[in-house]
Amino acid sequence: MQNFDFYNPTRICFGEGQIAKLADLVPQDAKVLILLGGSSARRNGTLEEVKQALGERPQFEFDGIEPNPTYETLMKAVAFIKENDVDFLLAVGGGSVIDGTKFVAAAAHYDGEPWEILQTFGAKVMSAMPFGSVLTLPATGSEMNSGSVVTRKSLKAKLPFMSPHVFPQFSVLDPVKTYTLPKRQIANGVVDAFVHTTEQYLTYPVGAMVQDRYAESLLKTLIEVGPKALATPEDYNVRANLMWTATCALNGVIGAGVPHDWATHMIGHELTALHDIDHARTLAIVLPSLLRHTKAEKKAKLLQYAERVWDITEGDDDARIDAAIEKTQAFFESLEIGTHLSDYELDESHLDALVDQLETHGMVALGEHQKIDLDASRAILKGAL
Repeated sequence: MQNFDFYNPTRICFGEGQIAKLADLVPQDAKVLILLGGSSARRNGTLEEVKQALGERPQFEFDGIEPNPTYETLMKAVAFIKENDVDFLLAVGGGSVIDGTKFVAAAAHYDGEPWEILQTFGAKVMSAMPFGSVLTLPATGSEMNSGSVVTRKSLKAKLPFMSPHVFPQFSVLDPVKTYTLPKRQIANGVVDAFVHTTEQYLTYPVGAMVQDRYAESLLKTLIEVGPKALATPEDYNVRANLMWTATCALNGVIGAGVPHDWATHMIGHELTALHDIDHARTLAIVLPSLLRHTKAEKKAKLLQYAERVWDITEGDDDARIDAAIEKTQAFFESLEIGTHLSDYELDESHLDALVDQLETHGMVALGEHQKIDLDASRAILKGAL
């Protein structure tokens, strides 16, 4: 196992009715800005529940954070904060709203050009506003980590950043709030959590038995509850397990002391930036092709994955690995998520622009061995046609 330094200060309040705890979680003298995405939080009563729990605290609302939060929109929130002397942020929504809130929290304290936060992967963040979250969509794990991804439309750039200053102080997770979500969003969330897990698991062995078994349990849980979450949207136990699995997939535990990949995400980000494909769907496109392209380097973990996650024990090494990748792809497709570029009306003529974007953003040595260069990324994308 590799050396690691694990830190996670986020308090989780999990279960039905936990939004009421905002009355104690948010400082009594706080001037609160509630950040929102679309209209669902208003429509399903979540926003009203939040406002009631906040009581007499001064409250403002900022709507319109996109599914891929944009720099342009988030900077409007920063301006609003400064104009109204807001001192506490509350994200109410899914991972995109929470990601956006993290950037806003950092940018509001940043003296320079806030785009530098993303250009430096968060290295220039020295402080951030305090904030919490009310999670309404299980997917990204942003409710319990210090990472964020922001898109700048004018540059067609989608960049991540991390900073210990942008952990949520708390996150409220009520599975009931997921009951009315569209099937598309639930399916996306399952895939997002699945690939978050594989990015930290399908690399190479370092003897991290706890992390491996924990990751495998998350993957098997997603395989079990993913289809059920689509079929029985008001099954509390199913939605609770999906919500907690998505949180655990990226709260730092399974990634401590092990090598990480993240090439699927970096390539996928360019598909979102250039073609506005849902983040999770870009992961479903890229991962199977990437695993086929890197199966020699990932052989040991892919064989472990085949046996422990998919119960594949027959056939030679190549046959078992191929079967595991095929089952992974079939699982995504069983959730009605396309796994080929052609499913999104993209063909080989689109590859040059995607590879050019990877080069522009410095994504020229990806993966746990930094061996996925631009030629390899092109091959992976071509394999996903």
